[in-house]
Amino acid sequence: MIFSTVVLIVAVIVASVLAAWIARSAIKRLLAQHDRELKSAAIGTIVDAATEASVWNSLTPQEQVMNDRAVGMADIQVRLLPVKGSALAADWAAHQLAELKRTSATFGYQLEPALIEFRDRLLEWQKKPHRARKIFQDDIERWKAQNASSEKNLLAEQDAWVAQQHHDQFAAPAANTATKVQPLGYVPAAPAPAPSTETQRLLDDVQALEVRPAPLPNP
Repeated sequence: MIFSTVVLIVAVIVASVLAAWIARSAIKRLLAQHDRELKSAAIGTIVDAATEASVWNSLTPQEQVMNDRAVGMADIQVRLLPVKGSALAADWAAHQLAELKRTSATFGYQLEPALIEFRDRLLEWQKKPHRARKIFQDDIERWKAQNASSEKNLLAEQDAWVAQQHHDQFAAPAANTATKVQPLGYVPAAPAPAPSTETQRLLDDVQALEVRPAPLPNP
């Protein structure tokens, strides 16, 4: 009886542990499947948004607003995924989408290779998040360095423009003053003197005598 009781207790314990393990495995599989579905939905939305971004300039304003909303929702979903590197993947995707929008006006149909690379990178991150995380990190660091260099060049050009404007601002009044300054030794010409009143009266009398007719001879 003692042996049977011990065997029964051990069997119950083993069955309970086995049932708990099976239930735990099933729950983990369900959670993993749910995470994969969320990740697939978010990646699908972002890839679709990238397709729309490649023809951004041809979209109507309403379509652009709807696309931006879809991208925002997908970005939040990716960041909330319980996967390492989800924030890096979201940052990488956001940068790539911005680049596709910016170049859609000039390149157009030539953006198809970029779309394919964008899709393959995200699919690789879904399958191998640890490996893709390092690639995303390298790309983001490279973009930061490029942006810093571009900002330095822009600031240098802005400083040069401000200096040129400052030089032109102070050079213009100096040039105007130089045109107004007369050369050394210059003596302005005196105005011609006006005739006096007496002289003018004599000139009028002479003119009147010349105009007066001669008297007729007596018969």
